[in-house]
Amino acid sequence: MVTQKARTIRELRSSGYKPLSVKQEMRKNLIERIRKGVQHFPGIIGFEETVVPHLENAILSGQDIIVLGERGQAKSRLIRSLVNLLDDEIPVIAGCEINDSPFDPICKRCRDALAGEGDEVEIGWTDRERRYGEKLATPDITIADLIGEVDPIKVAEGRYLSDELTIHYGLIPRHNRGIFCINELPDLAERIQVGLLNIMEERDVQIRGYRIRLPLDVFVVASANPEDYTNRGRIITPLKDRYGAQIRTHYPRNAESEIAIMEQERSHFEDDDDRPVNVPQYMKEIVAEITRLARRSPDINQRSGVSVRASIADYESMLANAMRRAIRLEEKEVVPRVSDLPYVLPALTGKIEFETVDDGREEQIVERLIQGAALAVFNHYFSLGELEPIVARFKAGYAAEVSDMTPSADYVKLATDTEGLEAAIEKLGAKDGSAPLTASAVEFILEGLHLNKRLNKDKVAGRYQYRG
Repeated sequence: MVTQKARTIRELRSSGYKPLSVKQEMRKNLIERIRKGVQHFPGIIGFEETVVPHLENAILSGQDIIVLGERGQAKSRLIRSLVNLLDDEIPVIAGCEINDSPFDPICKRCRDALAGEGDEVEIGWTDRERRYGEKLATPDITIADLIGEVDPIKVAEGRYLSDELTIHYGLIPRHNRGIFCINELPDLAERIQVGLLNIMEERDVQIRGYRIRLPLDVFVVASANPEDYTNRGRIITPLKDRYGAQIRTHYPRNAESEIAIMEQERSHFEDDDDRPVNVPQYMKEIVAEITRLARRSPDINQRSGVSVRASIADYESMLANAMRRAIRLEEKEVVPRVSDLPYVLPALTGKIEFETVDDGREEQIVERLIQGAALAVFNHYFSLGELEPIVARFKAGYAAEVSDMTPSADYVKLATDTEGLEAAIEKLGAKDGSAPLTASAVEFILEGLHLNKRLNKDKVAGRYQYRG
C-alpha cells in the first residue's frame, strides 16, 4: 500500500503502485494471512475444518462462489467476511461511478478524461467497506437494478440513446473492482439470471438492446437454499455452470460450537454490569440441546431448517426471565434455572415451522423438546445411583415447591435439609456460596430425577411440587 496518497495518475505512477484484479488482490492477501496465521473469517464458529478450507481453495483458484445452506447457517456473515481479504483502500478515478482503475478505465467518461488530461487526471481512494455490496434476490428485481438502464434525463440533454454516457449504472457495475453478493439466487427471475451470464463470463452488458463492452472486475458471490438450488430447477443451468465453487455450510456439529455462537451473538446491554450474569454450563447445554433435538424432530419441518438464531433467541429469553426474577427479588446475581426454560416458547415457535398446525400442538412439541434436552444433559452429569439418598428423602414423605419466582434462599434451605443434595450441587460447580447458583443446581437435579421417573411433579397454582 502507498504511504503517501497520490492525488493524480502521475503521482500514482511515480509511487510504484501496481494494480491487481480483485481476485488477484484477494488471493495475495489470503496467502499472506495464511502465512501469518491470521484469522480471516472472524466470528465464524464451527467451519474451521469443513467450510473454510473449501472457501480458501476457491479464492486461491480465483473462482466465483455460491454458498449453499439452510437458513441460519452464517452464509451472509461468511460472505461479508470476504471483505477482510481486500486491501485497506485502492485508487480510483475521482468521480467515477464504477470505481475505474486510473491505469485502465473502462467507462466512456473516464476514457475521455484520460484522453484529454492524461496523467493529470485526479484520483481518489476507496476503502474496502465501500467495495462490497449485496442484494436480496426477489422476483421483482430488474436488469436496471443489477446492471443499468438508460437515463431519460441524460437523453433529454441531447445525447443519443446509443451513447454510453446515457447509462445509469446498476448495482453490479457500481461495485466494479469489488465483491458483489446476490442472496437467495434462485429467487431471481430466469430472464435476470440470463443477464448475469454476460457479467460473469463475457464481461459485457446489454442495455435496451445496445451491447456495451464493459469488462467489469467483480468477484461475484451468491447464496441459496440447497432445496431451491438443486431440486426445484429454479436456477438456469448455464448460470449454475458459471460458478466455479459450490460450498455447503452446515449447522454446528457439536454442542460446544452451538454454545460458543450463543454466547457470542446474544444481546448485551450497558446495564449488564449492574447485575452480573452467571450461566451454569448445564443450562447452556440444555438450550443448545433443545435446538439440536428440534433439528431431528419429525414434528418440525426439516426442509426449512432450524436456525442457529433459534438457540440465540432461546438463550436470550431464558436470561431475560432470570433477569426479571433478580430484579423483583432484589438479587444481585442473574442465574437462569430450569423453571426459566418454558419462557423460550415465544422465541422458539417464531423460529421453526411445524409439520402440524393443530391448536395447542406447538406448545406440546416445544415442551417435549425442553424435557428431552434437560433429560439428556442431566444424564450426562449424573447416574441415578449416586442420587438415591435424595430419592429416599422424598419417598419418606418430603416434598419441595419451586417456581421461577422462588427466592434463591429457599433453595439453600432445601439443599441443607435434603441428604445427598449438597454433594450433587457441588458436583455441578455451585460451591462458592452463591444462593442463585445453588437454586439453579437444585432445580436441575430435581427436574432430572423427575424426568427419569424417580420423582413425581405436580403443577399447583403456577408452582411445581416435587414429591416421592
